[in-house]
Amino acid sequence: MKINCLIVDDEPPALDVLQKYIEAVPNLQLTGSCINCVEALRYLQGEKVDLLFLDIKMPQLLGTDFVRTLKNPPKIIFTTAFRKYAVEGFELDAVDYLLKPISFDRFIKAVNKVMQTQLPSNGGNSEINNNGSNNKNEAFIYFRADRKMIKVLLKDILFVESLKDYIRVITRSKQIITKLSISALESMLPEDQFIRIHRSYLVAIDKIDSFTADDIEIEKKELPIGRMYQHEINKLLKAKQVK
Repeated sequence: MKINCLIVDDEPPALDVLQKYIEAVPNLQLTGSCINCVEALRYLQGEKVDLLFLDIKMPQLLGTDFVRTLKNPPKIIFTTAFRKYAVEGFELDAVDYLLKPISFDRFIKAVNKVMQTQLPSNGGNSEINNNGSNNKNEAFIYFRADRKMIKVLLKDILFVESLKDYIRVITRSKQIITKLSISALESMLPEDQFIRIHRSYLVAIDKIDSFTADDIEIEKKELPIGRMYQHEINKLLKAKQVK
């Protein structure tokens, strides 16, 4: 499922960054870019746009005011260098609000929210893409590594380890190191399939082989349970054990 995107921004550097980010995500397709809202209005009248990356502070007409003129607006992700517009942006039912300069991991987090609204409901859990299938086990996510986007099925992930500004994604067949915070990835994954057990570890619940009050074992790898996570994790795992 391709999501047709339009960028509206009067700053060429911002246009370039968003264009590169969009091109790096296979599910997104850049159909055009405009430098002001008047151009964008003409474009929307003639082309199908699913997602609009819209700068707020622009000459002639603010992005927020532009949205108010649209009868059936596409999904909106606001982009701006001014934090003061955040509340107004969300009041207009924007999917997300990106503060410039925009990092790639924050961009992916925002796009993930769009994917969630585009897909059939799955109880409120977020996923990057499920390839049109109702089987959530076929959901997948793309990670940027070695100058390319690598597809990983969620069902193949064993656990994720934080490496400061990077994460290591471990599957049975490979490991991927990518620049992304573990908290950002946690927000993208379904809550009923993955759980944070430590500030440095995120694990797939169905891959847990055994556990104690202090650690979890997955594929003969022992992972520590952080003190602040112990109560909720043991409560969850014991509840699943009873079932």
